[in-house]
Amino acid sequence: MPDDPYSFAHLTKAASLVRLSGVGIVLVSIAGAFAATAGWLSPGRLDADRMIDRFEAVNGEHPGFRRNHAKGVCFTGWFESSGNGARLSTAAVFWRGRMPVIGRFALAGGLPMMADGPAAVRSMALEFQSPDGDRWRTAMNDIPVFPVKDAQAFYDQLAAGKPDPRTGRPDPAAMQVFLARHPETARALALIKAQPFSSGFGNATYNSLNTLLFVDGARVARPVRWSMVPHDTFVPEPAGKPADPNYLFDALIARVKDSPVQWRLVLTVGQPGDPTDDATVPWPEGRNRIDAGVLTVMALQDEDDGACRDISFDPLVLPAGITASDDPLLSARSGAYSESFTRREGEAKPPSAVQPGTGS
Repeated sequence: MPDDPYSFAHLTKAASLVRLSGVGIVLVSIAGAFAATAGWLSPGRLDADRMIDRFEAVNGEHPGFRRNHAKGVCFTGWFESSGNGARLSTAAVFWRGRMPVIGRFALAGGLPMMADGPAAVRSMALEFQSPDGDRWRTAMNDIPVFPVKDAQAFYDQLAAGKPDPRTGRPDPAAMQVFLARHPETARALALIKAQPFSSGFGNATYNSLNTLLFVDGARVARPVRWSMVPHDTFVPEPAGKPADPNYLFDALIARVKDSPVQWRLVLTVGQPGDPTDDATVPWPEGRNRIDAGVLTVMALQDEDDGACRDISFDPLVLPAGITASDDPLLSARSGAYSESFTRREGEAKPPSAVQPGTGS
């Protein structure tokens, strides 16, 4: 038996949102933060196909691109586990040591050529590649909570937030009706608006928003949410919008070329009574937080040929030691990711807007 059971050597794994005028536009920006739906509602009412159809109806059809988080860039690097996460889960990702990681930075929304904006929700998606062959895929966003709690609300919100062709803005009356029916969304938006965005991808904190169950060696399951907390100092995004339509991505490209960029993986352990089925509600302060290791981003690649191109960051691709909670958005996202992947894989894809090799 190895001396260190967690060693790889012995084992063979907003304030910024307020700048957009109108609650409707806030919701449109956040709408891309998670795709949502599978066969979790009764047949004929809502499924993954209908959800992706609605994304296309709102954003237009963009063959070859993801229907959500359409504008993005791939990255490669590694995760250096501290071994501390093994208290919560037997997953190999938490064994002490280093494993490769493939990931993607992106903007929420279904427009692959959209201009970067001061209120654009940013995402970090990851695939941890453990040596035992298990994979953990997770997609996180730089907002504190998600604005809707289930797939039907997400679907309805997309319709309510669709821009009017005449004004380019959502219909305020339609959005007012939606918010009246979903007071949890109004509460979540207040939390989102109260948190300023960072000045870029590299100094943003990315949150899981959804809850998973971490299972330890004694088969005890605990609810966990997690965050990637940047080593780079937080700087709030300045007022105004730069002329460069790729200014967020260009700044990230320059930052990674200068030196590797790092984040700490922080696991937050829920207590009895903390909601596991509602991503619009934050957990109270004071929960146990475990520093599980450090993510290092070494290089960026365009998604036309990059390592992330053919990865669907399905939140239910989980290793042994991590299982789904009762959060309905998990199965919703899983189904929609699958449908989006199926459609884009059968389509010819134009070049992406972000090309790290050329600086834009």
